[in-house]
Amino acid sequence: MICAALSVGAQNDVRSPYQDESDGVSAGGKWVEFRSEDKMTAAKRVRFELQSDNYLSADPDYKPRIEMICTNGKFTSADFNPGIRLGPPNRPGFWGQPQMEVVVRVDDTHHEHGWNWIRDRFLSMDKGTTRELIGAHIFKIQIPGRRGPEIAEFSPAGLDLERVKRACDLTPKKPSHY
Repeated sequence: MICAALSVGAQNDVRSPYQDESDGVSAGGKWVEFRSEDKMTAAKRVRFELQSDNYLSADPDYKPRIEMICTNGKFTSADFNPGIRLGPPNRPGFWGQPQMEVVVRVDDTHHEHGWNWIRDRFLSMDKGTTRELIGAHIFKIQIPGRRGPEIAEFSPAGLDLERVKRACDLTPKKPSHY
């Protein structure tokens, strides 16, 4: 009976790809929470990860994902990693940083965003969209792909919002209709 209980518990854990980070545990719904501590500063870091429900055409072996990172109880950043090499940035940001224009669907609203383009591998999401994400049932990101638009589909519902509040001091926000 103990072996069966250990087996069930092990199925809920997700191995961390990063050294010095604990294996992930369910944070509700399809979200996984990972914890670590910086060896030099002792800063406590929590990383929430949500994998997409689908694959993009360029890599059928890697699901796109969103990572939300919090340090010492405060929101630090959120990144969208499509798992494919991104095309070149298609617009400048306010400070001239390279950005990629994306279309985001949050439940029944659609918005265009310019997210910072980081080393042709991922996009840095804005805090407002991150707050919409954590309270959403449907979340989709459309990016320009080599053969046309690519859409990563996420199911963020079920996230333990109290857990996010403690780790990140972040609360959900309803999307505005503009």
